[in-house]
Amino acid sequence: MTVPVLQTRGLSKAFGGLHAVNDISLSVAPCEVHAIIGPNGAGKSTMVNLLSGHLQPSAGQILFHGRDITGLAPNRVSHLGIGRSFQRTNIFPSFTCLENCWLAAQSRLQNSFRFFRRCEAYAEVRERAERALELCGLARHRDTLADALSYGEQRQLEIGMVLATEPSFLLLDEPMAGMGKDESARVVELLASLSEQYAMVLVEHDMDAVFSIASTLTVMVNGEMLASGPLDQVRNDPAVQQAYLGDGEEQF
Repeated sequence: MTVPVLQTRGLSKAFGGLHAVNDISLSVAPCEVHAIIGPNGAGKSTMVNLLSGHLQPSAGQILFHGRDITGLAPNRVSHLGIGRSFQRTNIFPSFTCLENCWLAAQSRLQNSFRFFRRCEAYAEVRERAERALELCGLARHRDTLADALSYGEQRQLEIGMVLATEPSFLLLDEPMAGMGKDESARVVELLASLSEQYAMVLVEHDMDAVFSIASTLTVMVNGEMLASGPLDQVRNDPAVQQAYLGDGEEQF
């Protein structure tokens, strides 16, 4: 049996009396796109923050390639191979695209802040940075300043920076937030190509994007799991339809 890339067992997070995430168990297989959807306040971003180590769980376990990583700090989670993007674009606007990816790649060196060495000596870092730009579709903009990119391209660059850290698993928190139709289509195409190499958890409100690239769907409401399983199964779940599609309109 294939060991899941990522598993949670009874994962919970409480803020005082508020249970933002309550008893969530899920499993992500290699090269699986597992989408988490739900209305605002459902606990989706809290779930991502738990998986990335930015929040400590109140209860439950997180397993990565079978290893218990519950409670590890974000930098340790990242170094194990979990790459995470954020809802708000997190790039260096005054640096070029190559320099942004270079910094991300350099963070993986054992002596990443060893400044008294010519940066040209870091051949492996350059290779990782350029490979990341190829993967995210921005190779032609390698020397373009990040703040000169369109919003959609800046989101692509952030994904490129994640890829430059050479992760084996991606956590993507609303990567298409604020995009127009054409920009969203480009990012959907990018994520579809990345799914051939990476397992990922995708939090997204764009249902067309979710339905086009996800193979597994988890629906959250009020911090709890309403349904989880293969995409078509969850879409046709009576509880999901009653909660979100009762009037024939998508509400999340």
